[in-house]
Formats: sequence, structure tokens, C-alpha cells
Amino acid sequence: MSANRTEKLASGKAFDLVQGLTPLPASLSGPVVAIGNFDGLHRGHRAVIDQTQNLAARLSAPAAVLTFEPHPRAYFKPDEALFELTPIALKASILAHWNVNGMIVLPFNAEMAATSAPDFVENILIKTLGVTGIVVGHDFHFGRGREGSPDALKALGAQNNLPVEIVTPLVVGKDLASSSAIRAALAEGDVGKAARLLGYRWLVRGEIIHGEKIGRTLGYPTANIRLSPNCQLKHGIYAVRLAVDGVVHTGVASYGRRPTFDNGAPLLEVFVFDFKGDLYGKTIDVEFCAFLRGERKFDGIDPLIEQMDLDSRNAREALARNPDIPALSLLPLAPASRSIP
Repeated sequence: MSANRTEKLASGKAFDLVQGLTPLPASLSGPVVAIGNFDGLHRGHRAVIDQTQNLAARLSAPAAVLTFEPHPRAYFKPDEALFELTPIALKASILAHWNVNGMIVLPFNAEMAATSAPDFVENILIKTLGVTGIVVGHDFHFGRGREGSPDALKALGAQNNLPVEIVTPLVVGKDLASSSAIRAALAEGDVGKAARLLGYRWLVRGEIIHGEKIGRTLGYPTANIRLSPNCQLKHGIYAVRLAVDGVVHTGVASYGRRPTFDNGAPLLEVFVFDFKGDLYGKTIDVEFCAFLRGERKFDGIDPLIEQMDLDSRNAREALARNPDIPALSLLPLAPASRSIP
């Protein structure tokens, strides 16, 4: 992994991204850190981050998130597909949006997996990173064989005069705010439930690629994004919002294998309403606002176009009748451009 970098965001704020086990830049010196995987950055994670920022303010220290790449589950079970909700670049943009000062990404490898809980605290957190406070969730475990519990972390913190705070679980309605619950909701196409657990509409970031240009011949030119092969979002049609160069647009999107044509690898195809311009090569954010229908195969082009017309009308109606959509949106979310400080 590379060393320290500073993310220059369109908002003008600086966000330090540190990749690898290395001394921190001066701007992150003596940080209070929230430690965890933070996949999805849901409302439970936000509670941990809010408490981190509060402790950092009391200690006059920067607030940072410390996470791991790859996800420990992917390391220990490489043959099991992990539906990653928030890749590192998107995670950095969301944390910067929330006014966190930086993110530290440690490699999760054999050496990290073999590190004992005391060594993790004393050698990594204190000696190398110089942390001045720690905040974790109620279910956080760390160290070799997950030997370190939240209570063990508090005890190790007390031995080193290091404040440690544990955040209680957050329940939204009847559901615990968790990454697994959000993955399950998205696998069912329930983007509304996912948004309630996240605190914002789930979104993806990707570069527009060239497709087969079939949509153009049907009157529906699309912006195509290849998502992770491990994405388990339900195949179907969605009402979406998307940000292009900082401007938010609405549209209708298909995620799936295009069974009417080639039944190929899953692809996200977005038809942007009332838009003219070249999107190829641009990186855009797409948020999912409503699930309209499942993917299905059509017997010919005419019934497909008729259904696409209906999908577009339904998407416009779904977006127009839901007043919570802007309130639950992170868009426009500034993508970061890296520069070596």
C-alpha cells in the first residue's frame, strides 16, 4: 500500500488518507480513532463516528477512522463472495462529507491476523500511530483469533492511559443497523429499508464504460457501469438519482444480465432523464431510490420498448411523489482527487 496522501475535495476541505502502517502526517497527529470495518457507513457506524468526533473535540485532537483492506472476512474466507457496500474511495468521500479529518487503512494480511490484542494496541495504535483515544462499536473484536473484546480494549486502554469508549447498538424500527441487514435488504431490492438503516440512499460509484449501444437504437441511450462481481443487488429496474460533475440528475436504471439480448455479466445501465452530453470516461455516483420491477425477458423489441416507456414513467412518478429523497441523499458527493502532500 502507498503512504500518506491528502484528498483534495471539491468542497475545499482536506481529508487525509493514510494507506499502510506508517507514521501519520502532522495534520493527523495524535488522533482519536474509530476502529472497525465500517462497510456501508450506516447509522450505527455514524453513531461511532459522532462519538469519535466528540471525544476528539474534548481532547483537541483530529478525528479519524481506522479500517482494514481487504475486509477481514474476505481474508479468512477468500472463496466466499463478499458484497462490499462501500469501497475505500467512496468511504473516503462519505467520511470527508461528515467532516472526519482522515482515514487510516491498514492492510489485513497474515501478519495483521497473527497480531495479539495487546500488541495491536501497544505497538500499532500507540507506538506507530500515536492515537490519543479510541471509539468502537459494541461488537468490535480484534487481535489474533478475535481475542480482543470491547472490555479487553478498555482494560488495555486503562493500562496505557488511553481513553476508550464503547458505543451501544443502534436499532432502527425493529432492525439492528448492520451491514448484513443492509446487504440482505438490497438483495431483495428493498432500497427503502436500506436507506433507513444507512441514514441515506445507498449509492455506487463507477466509471462510465462503452457498452453494446443497444439502448441507443431503442431510444434509451444508457450510461453503463460495471459494478463489482460480488454485488448482490437484486436484478431489476430502479428509479435513481445520479451526480455528474457535481450536478444531480434523475433517471431510470437497469441492473442485471439483459436476458432479452445476451444474458451476460451483470451491468448497471442508467438512462438519464432530460440529459444531453457525453458521459464516457466520467466517474459518477448513482443512488437507488425505488425498486420498480424485477428483470425479465421479453419476446421481441416492441414489447421491450413499451415496457421501457412504462418504466420511465413509473420512475419519474416514484421520484416525484417521495419528498424524503433529497433529505436522504448524499448527492452531490465530491469524488476525491489524490495528490502527494
